[in-house]
Amino acid sequence: MRVVIGEDQTLMREGLTLLLHQGGFDVVGSAADAEDLERKALAHRPDLVVADIQMPPTLTDDGLQAALRIRAALPGIGVLVLSQHVQRRYAAALLDGGADGVGYLLKQRVADVDAFCADARRLCAGGTVLDPEVVSTMLSRARHDDPLDRLTPRRREVLALMAEGRSNAAIGERLCISEQAVVKHAAHIYGQLGLTAGPDDHRRVLAVVRYLSR
Repeated sequence: MRVVIGEDQTLMREGLTLLLHQGGFDVVGSAADAEDLERKALAHRPDLVVADIQMPPTLTDDGLQAALRIRAALPGIGVLVLSQHVQRRYAAALLDGGADGVGYLLKQRVADVDAFCADARRLCAGGTVLDPEVVSTMLSRARHDDPLDRLTPRRREVLALMAEGRSNAAIGERLCISEQAVVKHAAHIYGQLGLTAGPDDHRRVLAVVRYLSR
């Protein structure tokens, strides 16, 4: 899997390159500003672009905007944006064109090399990766009367992973809980959202739609 990295901090850029190489990825290009990132991505046509949201020239959201333009020019490419802090508007902009193959992680998550590389592979395969703090921020800004607000932090994590298309077994492995515990959490989520079992409705899909529509 081929990757292009956009990161203006040299140590972070070199660190990302090293850990991705160790994870079996081929880093075919790296850039220190958004314009160079866009040029190299369009030239190399990688499977994944990893970009810092705040990059030169303006150090606002140049990296994110470059990633969105790359994705528009190369449909199907995986895009992972990294940030020091959670910004709801950045997540909304990233997900506006669809959740397949997009990810938003805090930079601190890179320290867990195995999890980071697994997330990168998921994005290359068309999956979605959202940092738990991104999910929490998006949920906390929703309407006060929304039943999603009453979910426990653990159930929010389960629902977020459901929205990524993960199975109960995969969710359990990610959260270090049993598959049966995931089933119980899911049942509580359905109950909280007022989703009853029936032959014409798929509660898991309905729960995910409710979550993503906020």
